[in-house]
Amino acid sequence: MTDTARVAASGALVLFSGGQDSTTTLAWALERFERVETVGFDYGQRHRVELDCRQHLRPALAALKPEWAARMGEDHTLSLEALGAVSDTALTRDVAIEMTEGGLPNTFVPGRNIVFLTFAAALAYRRGLRHIVGGMCETDFSGYPDCRDDTIKALQVALNLGMDQRFVLETPLMWIDKADTWALAEALGGKALVDLIVEETHTCYLGERGARHDWGHGCGTCPACRLRADGFRRYGETRAAP
Repeated sequence: MTDTARVAASGALVLFSGGQDSTTTLAWALERFERVETVGFDYGQRHRVELDCRQHLRPALAALKPEWAARMGEDHTLSLEALGAVSDTALTRDVAIEMTEGGLPNTFVPGRNIVFLTFAAALAYRRGLRHIVGGMCETDFSGYPDCRDDTIKALQVALNLGMDQRFVLETPLMWIDKADTWALAEALGGKALVDLIVEETHTCYLGERGARHDWGHGCGTCPACRLRADGFRRYGETRAAP
């Protein structure tokens, strides 16, 4: 069996928040793995509306391609209220978004991705899934240390040692920027997937769904909205170039 065949015959668990990155990542996994399950986390996030968005996105994604529908497996939502309780951040409190003395924005939830991936690995262990897929990226990000490739690689080693498994932590967006992420979505699912991401995904840290911009819904001013908007603009410029 070739390496490609081995991957295609295995299952994957995707960290699926309902945002642009995780939706693109889910489409990426549906192209590659025979069975794809999803997991979302409720940690008292200020933008909890993303959990509602993901319920619409899964069937909408499945409807884009018959093979995606066949591969879409179960969804899981895990409550991690303790993470929100110990975090004093702009993602878990109603406070203004600003930079901290340490050079990180106060939207940084310490240990969030480490906790997410640890719980995902425990779930993957039970579900018999080897590949754990996340939308972490250190090209276009806010400086979060738990989005870096070194962190993910180190955690993969720790999880494999601690659970005596051979998990593979997949991060298909790690080395691409937001414009490339929009382009990847188009390559995976065409204009239909791009339109779905614009209309139905949620990225805004403030949880705003009212305003509709060309890149989707959001306040338009928080770091997440600015990254998404800038990426969409550059993606459009690239598509328009001769």
